[in-house]
Amino acid sequence: MQIEAAEVVIPCGELDATLDFFTNRLGFKIHSIFPADAPAVAVVTGHGLRLQLNRNATGDPGSLRLFGHAPGEPLTAPNGTRIEFVEMDPPAPALTPDHALVVQRMKGGGGWGTGRAGMLYRDLVPDRLGGSIIASHIRIPDAGPVPDYVHFHKIRFQLIYCYKGWVRLVYEDQGAPFVLSAGDCVLQPPEIRHRVLESSGGLEVIEVGCPAEHMTCVDHQLELPNDTYNPDRLFGGQRFVRHEAAKTVWQPWRRPGYETRDSGIGAATAGVAGVQIVRPTSPQPTEPRAHDAELLFMFVLAGNLTLRAEGHADQSLETGDAFTVPPGLLHAFADPHPDLQLLEVALPAGFKLTR
Repeated sequence: MQIEAAEVVIPCGELDATLDFFTNRLGFKIHSIFPADAPAVAVVTGHGLRLQLNRNATGDPGSLRLFGHAPGEPLTAPNGTRIEFVEMDPPAPALTPDHALVVQRMKGGGGWGTGRAGMLYRDLVPDRLGGSIIASHIRIPDAGPVPDYVHFHKIRFQLIYCYKGWVRLVYEDQGAPFVLSAGDCVLQPPEIRHRVLESSGGLEVIEVGCPAEHMTCVDHQLELPNDTYNPDRLFGGQRFVRHEAAKTVWQPWRRPGYETRDSGIGAATAGVAGVQIVRPTSPQPTEPRAHDAELLFMFVLAGNLTLRAEGHADQSLETGDAFTVPPGLLHAFADPHPDLQLLEVALPAGFKLTR
């Protein structure tokens, strides 16, 4: 059977009044009505919908959600259908982080669950700090094509860091697909269309996004790569970044005894967020400092260290562990392994250390 259309049947005892409501109040158009001498069924179309108002149908008249701008108060149609008006692109809600010192361990921590496109997910901030952040350790065990599709995210900030293996990606207005290798990362600006194409076996990535709950939308129209090449295009005020580890240099970090390679994400987001990879240059412990960031998340990419925080027991951290440090908490790093590397994600990028 070749399907050419679809419609939703809505019980409608008050056909005349309901038809008038849907056409004159809600802007639908009459597609068909029958029988002519005593109408019992009317089909209306509009706003991407096809509805059959049926006098003989039974059941709940249902709810209808209409998207637009400056939405009004809810209405009820004469047949009982509930009408809800929703803002088309509401601004992201202002979130107040529920700050805490959170340590999530690779060994004995939360397990792996199956997420979108068959990928395996491990939650790195289980309580999400009151909905402010989601950080995921993601695996694709088998090599080959990834059953993904062109999609985008309604989000404030999103980072993809390639931890192990490689993955081939394609992004809107960024040219041909490319390979993201271990140590590389990308900034996915709000609503940029993209797709995961294929990966090595044992691919692992770290994904960090704000806020924790955000919508993933499928774009059925755009094919990637698209014809336009515009690497400086802004998406929600942010510019796409592809940071390649092999092409960057190390420089002093904000804490003595460490150095960093900056991803360039702070500049590309106009300061919304910063991403750095950090490693020690000295085995000496750092001086206790606090910070004034909105959010500070760190993931142990390699090696180990001791996290010392005022009022808390020392935390011995190993490869694969993650932690968040609340603002105002004095903390220091000690006993860094020579091979230690940390991924730091901070909102905003320009936060300061305090005593």
